[in-house]
Amino acid sequence: MSQSIHKILIANRGEIACRVIRTARDMGIKTVAVFSDADRNAQHVLQADEAVYIGGSASSESYLRANKIIAAAKKTGAQAIHPGYGFLSENESFAEALADAGLIFIGPPVPAIAAMGSKSAAKNIMQDAGVPLVPGYHGDDQSAELLADEAEKIGYPVLLKAAYGGGGKGMRVVEKASDFAEALASAKREAKAAFSNDKMLVEKYITRPRHVEIQVFCDQHGNAIYLAERDCSVQRRHQKVIEEAPAPGLTAETRRAMGEAAVRAAQAIDYVGAGTVEFLFDEDQSFYFMEMNTRLQVEHPVTEMITGVDLVEWQIRVAAGEVLPMQQDELVLDGHAFEARIYAENADDNFMPSTGTVAFLRHPEASPYSRWDSGIVAGDEVTTFYDPMIAKLIVWDEDRESALRRLANALRETRIAGVTTNTDYLHRIATHPAFVKAELTTRFIEQYGDDLQQTEFNLSTDQALLIIAAFRIQQQQANTVSTDPWAATSGWRMNAAAKHHVALTPKGSESHVVLDLQQHGERFHWPLHNLDVAFTADGAVLLDDQRLPVEVAEVNGEYSLFTDYGRFQATLFDELAELAHDEEAGSLTAPMNGTIVAVNVAAGDTVNEGQALVVMEAMKMEYTIRAPFAGTVEQVFFQAGELVSDGAELISLSAADE
Repeated sequence: MSQSIHKILIANRGEIACRVIRTARDMGIKTVAVFSDADRNAQHVLQADEAVYIGGSASSESYLRANKIIAAAKKTGAQAIHPGYGFLSENESFAEALADAGLIFIGPPVPAIAAMGSKSAAKNIMQDAGVPLVPGYHGDDQSAELLADEAEKIGYPVLLKAAYGGGGKGMRVVEKASDFAEALASAKREAKAAFSNDKMLVEKYITRPRHVEIQVFCDQHGNAIYLAERDCSVQRRHQKVIEEAPAPGLTAETRRAMGEAAVRAAQAIDYVGAGTVEFLFDEDQSFYFMEMNTRLQVEHPVTEMITGVDLVEWQIRVAAGEVLPMQQDELVLDGHAFEARIYAENADDNFMPSTGTVAFLRHPEASPYSRWDSGIVAGDEVTTFYDPMIAKLIVWDEDRESALRRLANALRETRIAGVTTNTDYLHRIATHPAFVKAELTTRFIEQYGDDLQQTEFNLSTDQALLIIAAFRIQQQQANTVSTDPWAATSGWRMNAAAKHHVALTPKGSESHVVLDLQQHGERFHWPLHNLDVAFTADGAVLLDDQRLPVEVAEVNGEYSLFTDYGRFQATLFDELAELAHDEEAGSLTAPMNGTIVAVNVAAGDTVNEGQALVVMEAMKMEYTIRAPFAGTVEQVFFQAGELVSDGAELISLSAADE
């Protein structure tokens, strides 16, 4: 290497920190982790050679404190800083501070970050470089009136986008003029909180676009290469959910044209390192520059899978002054890859974040066909302080059809309990007919939202078997307490078949389900469906001698039952327990742990149905709590800046007289 790098500090956390550690170790380079209060026992801390505490759980007190990170590098003797993605990865002041401190930034030069940090300035640079642009307003006049006028000129629908943003923050689609003011205020507020700058762009919103991006790499010697493209069209809240490479349906000519445009974009700002040029791709094969991310992308593994390139290794080598290991004509694409982002969230409840302890975790073993990038193991805690993405599942095969089949199977093999995740939702996407046929668009989830939601609970044969399996396991555990048959709770009867009354409450159901089972020896009979059920020593279910694998995890009295049919959740219904009181009709409660961002009403105010009352933020996402009916605000229990717990009453309302 041109410069000696023998120790790297990773200014990040979670999955990406663990991923960088893995490559650095393979290269014989020592690593230093940094951590907050919430991450004292996190995997990136345990896997690194050294770790330094840098502050409180909130990222503003730790991972966004450049001075603490630099001090940690100096203290441990690290020569270079890898920023990962998010946090300070695209912060020009941070990169400049590293240079002043004599530290190597494993990323692009400061001017390149600055050039692409402002989306409006980036548009001008791209226009000069001959890169196609989407029609829009990128000016400095940020008055609400002018922005609204520009939106009218462009024509609805329009896209509001934070000029200094990324990751879907500060971004809103506005369908009509009457929604513009509220959407602008919300986008500016979110952008200010996330990026300390609320400047907005207004662009034409293409109704059936695809999100196709090009991976570029440049060294310090003027060499540049594009490593094919990725399709990242399937998104929720403007954040990617499933990515794939190469993008289906692109002609060889389009791939080359996009790749060459991306290289021109990078060279126009004297770029160095890994970068991603993102395009809107239309049905007629035309494409338009959106932005350039001056960092490694979350979805970089799919590019690695089809090129055989370790992009983190390239980052380290290029930062050390080495020449790119490959030229454009040496690049060979092999097969097809998918990445599914595993989020701790309830996709069937408006993607509400989920927190708690990962009590149970199982995922596919690593192989040439499968890769698991994660920063968690069973027993780790998922908090509200950071992004809800907890892992990435990556698969590869020789063609898209085969790779997609592997993705669907791997998602079924990914089993997590203790926190709610989106694995079943991802499986519904991966097996949806439109996705299978590569009918992709950035509005895919919006278009097929009803198809992708979990159907209303219906006790099918398969689900009933899972309930029986859970009950049987519980009975076996209970019977280990005593060998006295008179003390057994298994339903044992003298000279008669045991009868079991099993009442369970399926997840998401308001009523419980009752199963009356008859036990004959080691077999159960379910009269309703005339089924005989038995259980094997390894936990499988025998249904009329057909073996069905079942994996059961019990967390705090709730069963998570995993099969090839998906995850099913149920709790044993205790008929003697005190019935929970219904929530008061006039109260509005916090849907999760989080921070109050804004309170738009005061006691005594009259509100309309659907009016925005309170705005919350959790896991880097903003949520608006709206009035369920017209009425009067009786009381406001929290103010902006305060922390609230899941279920806390925020506002009480009285209904308007009809």
